[in-house]
Amino acid sequence: MRKLHVILLLILALTAVTCQQKKIPEMAERTNLQPKAFYEQHNNFKEKAITNRRFKHKDIVPLLEQLKQSHLFEVEVIGKSVEQRDIYMVKAGTGKTKVMLWSQMHGDESTATMALFDLINFLQGSDGLDSVRQDILQNTTLYIIPMLNPDGAERFIRRNALQIDLNRDALRLQSPEAVLLKHMRDSINPEFGFNLHDQSRYYTVGNTSKPATISFLAPAFDYAQTVDTVRARAMRTIVGMNEALQQLIPGQIAKYSDEHEPRAFGDNIQKWGTSVILIESGGYNEDPEKQEIRKLNFAAIISALQLIASEGYKSYILEDYYIIPENERNLFDLVIRNVRYEQHGQNTLLDVGIMRDEVELPSAPEGYYHKSSIEELGDMRVFYGYEEVNGEGLTLVPGKVYPKPLKSFSSLSTARAQELLAEGYTTVEVDELPPSGFSPQNLPLNVTKRAEKVSHDLTLENMANFVLRDDAGQVKYAIVNGFVYDLNGEIPKLFHGLVL
Repeated sequence: MRKLHVILLLILALTAVTCQQKKIPEMAERTNLQPKAFYEQHNNFKEKAITNRRFKHKDIVPLLEQLKQSHLFEVEVIGKSVEQRDIYMVKAGTGKTKVMLWSQMHGDESTATMALFDLINFLQGSDGLDSVRQDILQNTTLYIIPMLNPDGAERFIRRNALQIDLNRDALRLQSPEAVLLKHMRDSINPEFGFNLHDQSRYYTVGNTSKPATISFLAPAFDYAQTVDTVRARAMRTIVGMNEALQQLIPGQIAKYSDEHEPRAFGDNIQKWGTSVILIESGGYNEDPEKQEIRKLNFAAIISALQLIASEGYKSYILEDYYIIPENERNLFDLVIRNVRYEQHGQNTLLDVGIMRDEVELPSAPEGYYHKSSIEELGDMRVFYGYEEVNGEGLTLVPGKVYPKPLKSFSSLSTARAQELLAEGYTTVEVDELPPSGFSPQNLPLNVTKRAEKVSHDLTLENMANFVLRDDAGQVKYAIVNGFVYDLNGEIPKLFHGLVL
């Protein structure tokens, strides 16, 4: 019995050593990833011509034409959009593994397009990351299609000029851009494809309060969500990308829903034999122009290309794909918690959820301004806000319109606005409205020419204009067009009033 016990111990010891030896190559593969280096050195490769997410086709054409002078790239116009804008493809590398990357098939989803131009700059560089650069260029051939939907990008809208969602046109192929993408997939026949998108910034990682800054998906090609060799390659690569990005944004990576969409390009390209990796760029606090998420895309894509070039993705297990939390829509721009509100003779305890929609305005600093709306009232304990105000001990009172008209909006000084907010006013009447194209970021309060038309009642889908008072009647916070003014804090650098 004693001998048997010793033999069993020896077997267990040998098994442990063998398993450890098997893990050594796997860990070596994973250690080769340098996401922090890619992230920290991003500024060396950032395409300086693109500084915000509402750039147009005309902004990228000179960059693409200039690339033709480099021996590293082959640049060609592969087709035209509905409105006859050129669609380009950039080819780089000489390796046997073909990788196709396409971005902005939705015109208002531009984060990855920025990252692709940064990637192109990286491939031309020479520094301490040369081994990564050469690994990618020697072992893969990249086919990069930035801005598949230039007509949508021109208007910064999701759909193309035919008002068709390109990502729902994989089977009917009614759009020239969809026909082009299908043709390129079939003619190149890449082993890997990167389908690059932006998702709503209101998604969280599971039911946590953390925004789903990056979400991954290996799209299912059937309703049964079958995993074949092609899809498994994408899933393993995603596990590696998740591991890499967790070093940069721990707890802020999610998985997009695996639900099959039979009309979508990702699902069908997976079915056609290309391992598709979907990257969705979501939200990140205080990053409205997605420049931080641009850096994360850059780091994620290079990490993925390194895994593909070295076949390091093979060391990851499928089970780890399924433990990535799925994204959930649980975020608001602003949540006011535990505030009292008098209505219908009843004192009600409320949470208030506010969204800030973007309205295009070319004359505004970023090309748009915000218009708020109240999207939720009641118990919001399962939701979170990018910004939150604790309203405990405070009472919400709808904003008032100042009864004495001002001559013009220019007479509304910041100091006077502060005084009016302290008195519970969020809107003033003016005899002369701002000129057309005026940016509301210059308005500390809302202005109107017709005070009788303005309602700041606390109702769903109404604009968010109210104040929070303490028991002594003193205004602690004012909410103007969904933005918070702390009356005991500093004067904000930007204003967000509206012309009503």
